[in-house]
Amino acid sequence: MTALDWTSVQTRLHELGFDPGPIDGIRGRRTIAAVRRLQESRGLACDGLIGPDTALALYGPNRNGEPPGLDRMPWYREALRLVGTKEIEGPASNPGILDMADRLDLAYEDDDIPWCGLFAGHCVGASLPDEVLPTVVLRARAWEAFGVATTPQLGAVMVFWRGSPTSGLGHVGFYFAEDEASYHILGGNQSNMVNVARLRKDRLLCARWPTTALVPEDTLVMAHAATGALSTNER
Repeated sequence: MTALDWTSVQTRLHELGFDPGPIDGIRGRRTIAAVRRLQESRGLACDGLIGPDTALALYGPNRNGEPPGLDRMPWYREALRLVGTKEIEGPASNPGILDMADRLDLAYEDDDIPWCGLFAGHCVGASLPDEVLPTVVLRARAWEAFGVATTPQLGAVMVFWRGSPTSGLGHVGFYFAEDEASYHILGGNQSNMVNVARLRKDRLLCARWPTTALVPEDTLVMAHAATGALSTNER
């Protein structure tokens, strides 16, 4: 899959007369709105995603007769962008984490409150504005009812139990890769930051996919080696 260059998308939208806002390579609300206006003008589904028909409307066919890139997993790219985001030790809180809650209209006062669900909610909500999020976004196990069921694969929302399968506690993140014994999960509140952690496969409760996204491609990513300790109690 060819990665989608949002600077190119914004430039092309501007050339076609659909104002995307600043040409900064960020898939923000103004850019999504511009994509929707383009789609409406061409009689396409107005979902704000760059699927095959929208890519062709933007660029026309390339030399192979295919669109130059598809916007399959905008939530996953947002998660990658935030790698390294971490809590501030002590009573202070990372304003970036608090801003995630503000954008979702959530009452969230400090980053000592578990925020894996908040991180997942931000990534999905910021990139797929029509997607229905869990009623209690902060509760990791609430993500078991999110979207539609899928198989573990690149970008999938992965929900795990924490403590024990019946504890009611959980963890949520995105599939990054896997090895024989574990899934490598890109998530928030993993050692108090956004990073990739290894979680045992037998802790997985379900894998989910956003209903408003393009269909998954069943992409598995096998890690060359199982390096790093297994995470047992994500915080």
